[in-house]
Amino acid sequence: MTDSLTLDTGEASRAAAQQTESAEPTREASSIEMQGLHKRFGRDTVALDGVDLVIEAGEFFTLLGPSGCGKTTLLRILAGLEEADDGRLAIGGRDVTETPPHKRSVNTVFQSYALFPHLSVRENLAFGLKMRGMPPADREARVAKIAEFIHLGDLVDRRVDQLSGGQRQRIALARALVNEPDVLLLDEPLSALDAGLRSQLQVELLRVQKRLGMTFVFVTHDQQEAMVMSDRIAVLNGGVIQQVGPPREVYEHPANAFVARFMGHDNLYPISARDGDRLTTPLGVLSAEAAGEGGLLLIRPETLDLLPGEPAGDNQLPATVSERLYRGSHAEYRLEVGESTLQATLNNRGRHLPEVGDRVTVRVAPEDLVTLSE
Repeated sequence: MTDSLTLDTGEASRAAAQQTESAEPTREASSIEMQGLHKRFGRDTVALDGVDLVIEAGEFFTLLGPSGCGKTTLLRILAGLEEADDGRLAIGGRDVTETPPHKRSVNTVFQSYALFPHLSVRENLAFGLKMRGMPPADREARVAKIAEFIHLGDLVDRRVDQLSGGQRQRIALARALVNEPDVLLLDEPLSALDAGLRSQLQVELLRVQKRLGMTFVFVTHDQQEAMVMSDRIAVLNGGVIQQVGPPREVYEHPANAFVARFMGHDNLYPISARDGDRLTTPLGVLSAEAAGEGGLLLIRPETLDLLPGEPAGDNQLPATVSERLYRGSHAEYRLEVGESTLQATLNNRGRHLPEVGDRVTVRVAPEDLVTLSE
């Protein structure tokens, strides 16, 4: 279950990254503009269905969605590794729709690292520069600069096959940055790491991006990772962008039921009748402060409060606790409200936590209710 603590963590991480020591960007950041991008594989598989998207210069922008939604195909089109069937792509104001990969100022960091295991870290970092014909002295200076910037320390003379997964991923990032691209593309680069290391590298990657001021386009299927790291998120499904916005907006005000469910929201209920701001749902009649025209009601679990005793006012519902999961800083509840189920998240600090089997009153504020379409 997703809760407000996740959002707070994301905002704290971005704030911390912005307060780190400043560094001059490698070059001026570039914007990305996509117009009507279509991509089909075979006769029946539509990977992208008319994608229109603008990524601002210097953004940490995330493409988020389930497997097969089109996010990796879109990233590969940005890199020049796939050709769109139709549409236009511009980077830094220059049309690159038909520009080959080696002529785009774009580098990619892959999940698989794509390093040369028999070479040293220094040799891996210098490889691309050598292929471009950069003089040896200039190569050494560039490699030393990026090694210091990424804090590789004494690793530069070690072989890649002697390093841990986290160290290899940092080197893959450094190798992509040493070429000073206008745009860095990241294809689920942290997904193979364990949870603790992944969390550490999320913050480190975010700090690098903020210090450089470079445009990063990040692909992930992990909602929490997207919320922690992104300036803005685009949620994709079936090759179509469902919503674009800052993490808090996408989480708190999803555009439709797909986005709500993908962001981890389980509390979705059909609205069977309306009387002004009073909505009839399987849970009962609830008042919503700004009820839109959508036919579904979303109740975010962290907006609920659990009270002892019986309901004594509007937007209060009788419930029975059927499950409680203690998570340390918070607890997750499964509640039975009539024949319906409701999920709630409570911060544990200074609270008496209801037990399984307890009768409680669920209270939700009208301003926290969100209506949306299917």
